[in-house]
Amino acid sequence: MNTLSRLLTALLVGAGIALAGFAVGQGLERFRMSDRSVTVKGLAEQAVESDFAIWTLGFRRAGAEFGAVQQALSGDRDQVVAFLKARGFTDEEIEARPLQVQDLYAREYAQANQPFRFNGTGQVLVKSARVADVEKAALAIDPLIQAGVQLGGENEGGRSGPRYQLRGFNDIKAPLLAEATRNAREQADKFAAEAGASLGPLKNANQGVIRITGDDGNDYDDGGSRTKRLRVVSTFEYELR
Repeated sequence: MNTLSRLLTALLVGAGIALAGFAVGQGLERFRMSDRSVTVKGLAEQAVESDFAIWTLGFRRAGAEFGAVQQALSGDRDQVVAFLKARGFTDEEIEARPLQVQDLYAREYAQANQPFRFNGTGQVLVKSARVADVEKAALAIDPLIQAGVQLGGENEGGRSGPRYQLRGFNDIKAPLLAEATRNAREQADKFAAEAGASLGPLKNANQGVIRITGDDGNDYDDGGSRTKRLRVVSTFEYELR
């Protein structure tokens, strides 16, 4: 190989090395730029009123004769239904459940010294979108108690108060998530400005889970609170330029 050939070969090898070095440099630059990002959390909270109520009025009777217990329960049920209709609730909003009478002596581990042989329970449910009316009625049950209706708690035929629901949740969900998104974008813009950069496109997003709690201080919604508090924390990752 003469001197000219060796010179041309050296030039070609050098150009190849330089080109490869340029490509590697560009790749590292793109990687470094793409790694510049900011992750922010957007918070949104809202207090809303329940739009549906379910109120279970449970009552109980005990006695030595089956027929007498059943008759007493039937009378209690009629009084409860009459009370609700007097408060303006319709037949469509009132559901009377079948009465139940249990023979305590017929149980496998029955005790012969039971004061009453028969124990009976009944339930009347109110299912209504008139939440305020249900709440008012639940605070005005003294006439039933004075009439001798033995209203029971959750373990004796039904809860002592209404359960409030938010059935229009989907109508509130979208605006709440939009507010969380706006909140996150504002934080990302502020961070980018302070860092001397500009905000790029969105890389990743996690809308989070909307948490519903009551307005009674509990960390969960047990249905007892008419006002619901909705809270969502969404996570977003933006590129920085």
